[in-house]
Amino acid sequence: MAASVFAPWTDPDQKPLIEFRNVTKRFGDFTAINDLSLKIYEREFFALLGPSGCGKTTMMRMLAGFETPTQGNILLGGQVIDDVPPNKRAVNMMFQSYALFPHLSIWDNIAFGLKRESRDKASIEARVEEMLRLTRLTKFALRKPHQISGGQRQRVALARSLAKAPKLLLLDEPLGALDKKLREETQFELMDIQEKTGTTFVIVTHDQEEAMTVASRVAVMDEGRLVQVSTPDVIYEAPNSVYVAGFIGDVNLIKGTASARTTATVEEPEAPTQPAENTPSAAQQERTPRPNSYGEWLHDTLLSPILGKRVEAPKPKQLPAPTPEETATAKAAEAPDIPEGGLSLKWADGEPDLIAVNGDPALDGKEVTLALRPEKFSISKTKPTGVANAVKGKVIDIGYLGNISTYHVELPGGLMVKSQVTNTRRIARRDITWEDTVWLSFTATAGVVLPE
Repeated sequence: MAASVFAPWTDPDQKPLIEFRNVTKRFGDFTAINDLSLKIYEREFFALLGPSGCGKTTMMRMLAGFETPTQGNILLGGQVIDDVPPNKRAVNMMFQSYALFPHLSIWDNIAFGLKRESRDKASIEARVEEMLRLTRLTKFALRKPHQISGGQRQRVALARSLAKAPKLLLLDEPLGALDKKLREETQFELMDIQEKTGTTFVIVTHDQEEAMTVASRVAVMDEGRLVQVSTPDVIYEAPNSVYVAGFIGDVNLIKGTASARTTATVEEPEAPTQPAENTPSAAQQERTPRPNSYGEWLHDTLLSPILGKRVEAPKPKQLPAPTPEETATAKAAEAPDIPEGGLSLKWADGEPDLIAVNGDPALDGKEVTLALRPEKFSISKTKPTGVANAVKGKVIDIGYLGNISTYHVELPGGLMVKSQVTNTRRIARRDITWEDTVWLSFTATAGVVLPE
């Protein structure tokens, strides 16, 4: 039996664990958070993503109780917590610096918050041992923080934050101090621990890859507002604005004027030319051996008594010309199957319009931007057939990243775009290089049309 998809935000009967209701936060004349409303549900791994100064850390500090809203309310479990002090909230926070006590052992660091609550010794020991097992730190329990690695210190800070079983755990750039490889490994550890404990995690990060990896939903912020809140795949594949498309991952932005379309507007492939009757093709002529004039004289004057009379080779037979029905069928097979509707985009003088069947016809006549991810392009040295969109360009630069190669291609009018290709072949067998003329093609559904 297939497991159900975790998506409580799609269920109108689900009650949120955290709710921001028209929250505004000002520092003097500066507005850090501007009339923001948001719901976060129990067991979610929620990511706040945005550039520096967008307000994501201010949101986290208000959740932790270090700041209070200027206007609006914040609810936790249905209760307003605006005036509840930090130490009275069922919330814990894990800082980027980890803030471990250097003079205490790993065991005592994890036990610190529990001891402050005056719990009995047996329950403290049981909880610390549970956290050590969860974070795979049991054999390091008696070591000091400086005696373990950066990734292990990160797990100690996480274990200490979870020891008090908070309803909500806030993570402020928790992996920023780790190197790239360790950060990638720790991301999956965080996800595993969050799933096992069932605690709601809210992570603040400026690392798009990190947010896309760990989060069940992502909120993209800008200037104190939520620009888009959705699952990582929707944020990436269907951004709602040019800002989101440009902020998340690599993207090619092609500007132009939109026109509503009702039928396919694809260049018709040229009909094959039929050779004249009784005229052998070049390939047939190449395969048929024919003597030259000296060979004919030699046979007729000297060898004919022995070999007999020379027989002329029969003329090669020609296939009959295709019927109009066969020609139409061949054209239909080569033409792409493009649904009606959507938009065509006039983007460069003298170039065929680009087709986007998922474009909103309401944008007819308006200036728009077609957002295309680099991996949506197919790149080839010959013009492809049977495709919705194909543009010619020249390779300006190539970036080799091991698993993928990125081609920087200059299109007509000077527009530079990126195309990414998975390296399934060895280097010696790749046929595209610098200064090559290439064709970039993509489907009619590959891009997203966004208003200016």
